[in-house]
Amino acid sequence: MLNETPTLAPDGLPYRLLTLRNSAGMVVTLMDWGATLLSARVPMPDGSVRETLLGCASPEQYIEQTAFLGASIGRYANRIARSRFTLDGVTYSLLASQGENQLHGGPEGFDKRRWKIVQQNDGEVWFSLDSLDGDQGFPGNLTATARFTLTEDNRIAIEYRATVDKPCPVNLTNHAYFNLDGNQTDVRSHKLQILADEYLPVDEMGIPYQGLKPVSGNSFDFRQPKTIAQDFLSDDDQRKVKGYDHAFLLQAKGDLSQPAAQVWSADEKLQMTVYTTAPPYSSTPVTIWRVPRRVNMTPTAPGKDWRWRASSFRTRLTILNGRSRTACYVRVKST
Repeated sequence: MLNETPTLAPDGLPYRLLTLRNSAGMVVTLMDWGATLLSARVPMPDGSVRETLLGCASPEQYIEQTAFLGASIGRYANRIARSRFTLDGVTYSLLASQGENQLHGGPEGFDKRRWKIVQQNDGEVWFSLDSLDGDQGFPGNLTATARFTLTEDNRIAIEYRATVDKPCPVNLTNHAYFNLDGNQTDVRSHKLQILADEYLPVDEMGIPYQGLKPVSGNSFDFRQPKTIAQDFLSDDDQRKVKGYDHAFLLQAKGDLSQPAAQVWSADEKLQMTVYTTAPPYSSTPVTIWRVPRRVNMTPTAPGKDWRWRASSFRTRLTILNGRSRTACYVRVKST
């Protein structure tokens, strides 16, 4: 279902809202501005409905917030140090958006654009976006697509693709924030498991300054589930960025048949498990994770543990030439 708002976006046109539904009662809402996930409402066994995404009260508020809530990020998610990179002997200067660094594609990244709705029905929507040569300082013309699918087993699948006509680094992702408790509770009470043996330290600006470090013996060891609060801010690598805002090298190494991470709500009635084709996983400042390509939400039989299959991963994908694609999915189960 597609609706237009009476409020106009920065380009003078209405925001276009799209609703996906399945027979299980799952409802997902998106908008074309920023190809943004607005809501993911999961039916619970007791008849209630739990909102699992953080968001704003109305579409026009999304342009006022700076947390990139639910938005599609590009050309390059995360930070590029000093807003420049060198490729094939050529140094490119980018538009800075966080101090001297570029964050999430620049001051006018893909989250601040209207994506074209290519195709949509009750279970799926396809968006596309064109980015011209020199956009935010990046070389080459780029065409990106984002496909969001809600399946009958409550899976939200998000798939990004991009094609470029010049060598260019590309790193597309979705910037969704999840709170599985469904209310304004402290997410640090969630239990988290990240199936990774190494993580990447960063400095106070979120820029990597050394190689990978093992998670063994420090606060970054989430190989066995533990609450986020358990070791929160317990070492210097966390304190530099005021929490967990680091990339992890996943054991799954891009194998979609293996889970990358899992998180449980405080009441353990909802569990999210993430699968991704991207080798690294990036957590967001203790708050949430990013979902690159897919999300699944499926209720289990009564008496079983909740399982959320999804998360917020940033897809670390580099396209040097031609086309490429990354996928990730999340599933939600209830008891």
